[in-house]
Amino acid sequence: MMPTFTNCALAMAAAMVFLMCGLLEVSQAGVVGDFNHAERCKDSLFMGTPPRGYLSNSYKKICQQYEDKPRYVTLYDSHKHVPIYSAYTFKKSDGEKKVDFPWMFEPQLASDKSSSNMEPFPQSANMHMNFEDSQAVLEDYADVVQYERGQLNPDEHQADPLDKASTYTLTNVVPQIREFNMGPWAEHQDIVRKRLNNYCRGKAFVITGVTTSGHTIRRNNQDRVAVPEYMWSAYCCTEFDQNAPYFVRYKFPVFGAYGLNDRVNNHMVEVPLKNLEKFLKGRMDVDKNFQIFYKDCVSDK
Repeated sequence: MMPTFTNCALAMAAAMVFLMCGLLEVSQAGVVGDFNHAERCKDSLFMGTPPRGYLSNSYKKICQQYEDKPRYVTLYDSHKHVPIYSAYTFKKSDGEKKVDFPWMFEPQLASDKSSSNMEPFPQSANMHMNFEDSQAVLEDYADVVQYERGQLNPDEHQADPLDKASTYTLTNVVPQIREFNMGPWAEHQDIVRKRLNNYCRGKAFVITGVTTSGHTIRRNNQDRVAVPEYMWSAYCCTEFDQNAPYFVRYKFPVFGAYGLNDRVNNHMVEVPLKNLEKFLKGRMDVDKNFQIFYKDCVSDK
């Protein structure tokens, strides 16, 4: 018996629903194959485009999601257990740092069947064995007094409490030498916050990353968390105050900075974007086309 038109139509409709559900499930997974094709990641990236030129294929691309909303994106090294960079949109802020949020982890890194929302570490230590192969856990930072947990997307650059809370995941954190974290690094983040608060008139995009050295935090005789050699950051704001004083105006629409993650000689150096990229090419596994911002932060408009 030949199937009727109605039966065919119903079958096709069912197939489409199944396909769409499958696509929806993929699009909602926090770990994605490509930032360019993950619509909900794009808001954190200038022109929806991530940095290009990274050579490693082992890095995980995470749409950092908190309470079912994407907050920023992170390129994560699940072998060295550190983020390579986090990219976020800057929100005008008073610079207050909230420290009462729980530290979180990413279930999605351990299993693609897990939640795509970051979740607080549970009280029980039993879960760590299931997750510590793919990411840093609280025990890694427990007995290392010389290091602070340095956020790549700092809560001081966010305004909404939930956006602030989302920065407290260990996939957004690297070990920073205490003197560098509390001194030059904190000062630079505050300088950028005030600069963007006062002179950026549109949306500001920030990318903050690391270069890794041979140093690691070890636990139970195992290398656990890579310690960055240098920290770097760059912002992009194409709509800015054209009447700003020259000493500020020449640092728009885009500017960068880097600093040595060390107790001494750890001052931050502010440089034009191209200078930053040249500096990083010699210290990271990237190709000659390495580029932090799409078209160097020049708007198509």
